[in-house]
Amino acid sequence: MPEVRELRDVYGRRYRVGETDLELLGRPRARITWLAAAAMLASGVQQYGFGAIVPALSRAHGWTFGGIVLSFALWAICQAGTAFPAAWLRERGLLPAPAAMALGAVLCAAGLVTLGHASSLLTVYLGYSVLGGLGTGLVYATCVGAVLAWFPDRSGPSAGVVSGAFAWGSVPFVVLAALLPDARAVLLDGTAAVVLVVIAGCGALLRYPPRHWWPATPEPRAWALDKAHNRRRAIRHYRPAELFRCGTTLALYLVVVLAAAVLLFDLAYLATYVAGRSGPGLAAAALALLAAATGSGRVLIGALADRLGRRRILRLALLAGGIAQFVLYYSGEHRHAVGLLLGVALAGLGNGCCYTLLIDLVREYFGEESALQNFGVLYSAKAVGAVVGVGLAAFGLVGAFAAAGILSLAGAVATGWLSQPGRPKSLLPTAQRPVGGTSSRPPEPAQRVE
Repeated sequence: MPEVRELRDVYGRRYRVGETDLELLGRPRARITWLAAAAMLASGVQQYGFGAIVPALSRAHGWTFGGIVLSFALWAICQAGTAFPAAWLRERGLLPAPAAMALGAVLCAAGLVTLGHASSLLTVYLGYSVLGGLGTGLVYATCVGAVLAWFPDRSGPSAGVVSGAFAWGSVPFVVLAALLPDARAVLLDGTAAVVLVVIAGCGALLRYPPRHWWPATPEPRAWALDKAHNRRRAIRHYRPAELFRCGTTLALYLVVVLAAAVLLFDLAYLATYVAGRSGPGLAAAALALLAAATGSGRVLIGALADRLGRRRILRLALLAGGIAQFVLYYSGEHRHAVGLLLGVALAGLGNGCCYTLLIDLVREYFGEESALQNFGVLYSAKAVGAVVGVGLAAFGLVGAFAAAGILSLAGAVATGWLSQPGRPKSLLPTAQRPVGGTSSRPPEPAQRVE
């Protein structure tokens, strides 16, 4: 059996080498991507399919639209708030991946069954919002973490596929909800059964590699110096407790809040808005297109982020999402079906794609050692965004879409405040020396093997 060693590169990052994915898994690591993607396909129904059943919930029980949408905001708070605790427990060996996935499968199924049979909003809040939100958060955090751990050399494309699956999975559900408007309970029960089996089955096979694991190729220290893959490595590794001492953290947190607010606003209100103007058929098409565009955009952005720069793509995505809100309102009010669908696609490609970029931005700014926990801290901004997004309805239709557009454009502006913590904005010329006669340029740390 090959000798297992730990290497360090010039940036201080650790690499555990000597074990291949075939030795650890018995199969290529690509299997983890497909297991995680399948579980995410199942778990995303609760977020991206929610808008499709809002009319049925209102008809069946006479609940107010505001009360129903409040359950969605509470769901998003619970889902986003689970990412950090799940990562913290897993890294301490208290919540292995199979256990987290099994628990997540049961809670996700419970959330869907609740939507099918609840007779009061309080039951919806407890079953769908709290239990379903916690379950989806467990699945999301576990699947994203597994892919990042197994693909440290190309995290962007792999995370894009898994994150995109979270949106794609709701497309069949949205179509069935439109075709079977009076079969809400049967549809949700059947979906819950599929979700339970898929997530639990994938979770039973999902594994994490040893900490700091690195594949057989490429050679890790040469990869660390390859600017094609590592254009801007973090200056040092930040622990979660250190994050909010950095101005970059506050700026990135604000960007996530604004992007989440606009996406969740669209998911909560778009189907009802379109149905009231152009009928339920176009509303279902719009919601399905929003999920499909979001999923496809995440895969595309994950593949392009390393080449074009994550901050640049994030800014363009938020600009697109802001413009989309004005297109949606204008096309909806004038019943322009083509324009409406164009606005939906632009919204999905815009605000819906920011979470894929967040994964790699966290590693680029704050290092690798606590990347999953740090991602969990910043992903919690989605919970704040949920409150803001649902609250936009207080401005009325015109004001809500205008406010959503402005928030997304403000997020694009806020990306200008993002920079790597600890990196000076300018450096003295290398030939210039300070008064003491020593070079102002710090020495490069040497590569070493431990």
